[in-house]
Amino acid sequence: MAGQGRLEGKRAIVLGAAGKDNMGQVIARRLVAEGAIVLVAGRKPEYLEQFVAAHPGQGFMALCDITSRADNKSLAAAALAQMGGVDIAVNATGWGLLKPFLDTTEDEIQRISDLQFKGPYMFFQAMIEAMREGGSIVQISSATATIMLNDHAAYMGTKAGTDHVIRCIANEFGAQGIRANSISPGLTETPMTAEAAQTPGLWEAFLPSYPLGRVGTAEDIAAAVVWLASDECFMTGQNLQVNGGLTLRRNPWKEEIAASVAAAIGAQDG
Repeated sequence: MAGQGRLEGKRAIVLGAAGKDNMGQVIARRLVAEGAIVLVAGRKPEYLEQFVAAHPGQGFMALCDITSRADNKSLAAAALAQMGGVDIAVNATGWGLLKPFLDTTEDEIQRISDLQFKGPYMFFQAMIEAMREGGSIVQISSATATIMLNDHAAYMGTKAGTDHVIRCIANEFGAQGIRANSISPGLTETPMTAEAAQTPGLWEAFLPSYPLGRVGTAEDIAAAVVWLASDECFMTGQNLQVNGGLTLRRNPWKEEIAASVAAAIGAQDG
């Protein structure tokens, strides 16, 4: 969808935009198309630099590891220096850890907690301090913070915990003109899921769970971010289920996924 200038003059940060065509990059490009100036951030410079080069005058960048308090503070300072302020802050970082509950190691629990709970908490702190004229905070969560998926407990728990932090921010800082909301995608076509999408029968196992008949795209999520970031939005402390109705139903169980994959492979071999 072409931009309509709904965010003209807004200053945005998108953290988690350091991957080629990842969700953070798609969100950042949509915000630019809507008239915002956008600072993209992440741990690796290559695609951040490409974004800046592709959007002269509207694109800025900074390196940031969300798990570092110093990096989050430096990110806020970079936004103030390069854009003069922050009106929109989007956290699109994450790690799709799939591991059986009893097999999840202490190191993995610590890593995902740092990335998906402690890090976002510190990012929100830094962004609130930089939002001197109010603004919109958007956390990219997951449908699995609400519904079940096998072997996903550490991921689900940290995403759900951060959703509750968002609610606390909405309650505490609304009087300062700051809105805070989460967006929960389901299975989404992104570079992270591209390899899985090539597995015969895998997508087909998920499709019956989606009333709207397809899995989501990063563009679907970017469109929701635009509304949450716009002055039209009179909502805070909520978790938008932007997942085609998945949370009305459920994710398939791993036995159902295995059966669908086996049937698809069998059909190919036959």
